Amino acid sequence: MGRIADAFTTLKRDGKKGFIPYITAGDPDLATTEHLLITLAQHATLIELGVPFSDPMADGPVIQRASERALKNNFGVQEILDTAARARKRIDTPIILFSYYNPLLQFGLKRLAQAAKDAGIDGVLVTDLTPEESGEFEAELRAHGLDMIFLIAPTSTDERLKLVAEHASGFTYAVSRAGVTGTRDTVSSEAEKLVNRMRQFSSLPIAVGFGISNAAQVADVSRYADAVVVGSAIVAEMERLEREPDLVRQIGSFLDRITGFS
Repeated sequence: MGRIADAFTTLKRDGKKGFIPYITAGDPDLATTEHLLITLAQHATLIELGVPFSDPMADGPVIQRASERALKNNFGVQEILDTAARARKRIDTPIILFSYYNPLLQFGLKRLAQAAKDAGIDGVLVTDLTPEESGEFEAELRAHGLDMIFLIAPTSTDERLKLVAEHASGFTYAVSRAGVTGTRDTVSSEAEKLVNRMRQFSSLPIAVGFGISNAAQVADVSRYADAVVVGSAIVAEMERLEREPDLVRQIGSFLDRITGFS
């Protein structure tokens, strides 16, 4: 088994639920990203490392602004992987790349699979790549021992859920509601229904994300999901703390509050 499977197996054995934080690589800079990965690893089941993109259609304003800030630093996919590789020397927590397809396609799918493996990346989630179109990339990832993670949504039909179940590995990411990323006051009841539907077709762990922003929501979603993803709330806190010299430490404290550990 890979690191992702091992992490979820450990959670199940211990009767616990997972926490998956998201950050955008290079926001505010790659050096901070490296330190953040190390700090996140102290709190996380696995980490989503976002690849900034100029047209992030699935993301709300908070993560859009993070991508804009990161892109000003003039780096590419290889520099992100190099950053992850440096952090990997100090952490064992699984890391997945969270990306749109265009940056990865430009980098080269075969090259990406090998470079990601070399950097200690454990899987890839491509927001705008459907299972029907994923064959080539999926084969490259599997050949290098990397997981291919797919999104499902409340609007997904049973046929779509079955198709994702046939292609996905590692875990499945269930979007709590239709629309873009961003914090919300409540988590849609459709998320629980979606998780229950997906369990009919797949034994993979299911993580729920989009709109989860506080400890109460994390606790609620943990009732029925195997892991909870928090992204925009963390990125928004980073934006607020952008000029603080101890940003990384304060994000660690923020994660304690979000997960209810303190």
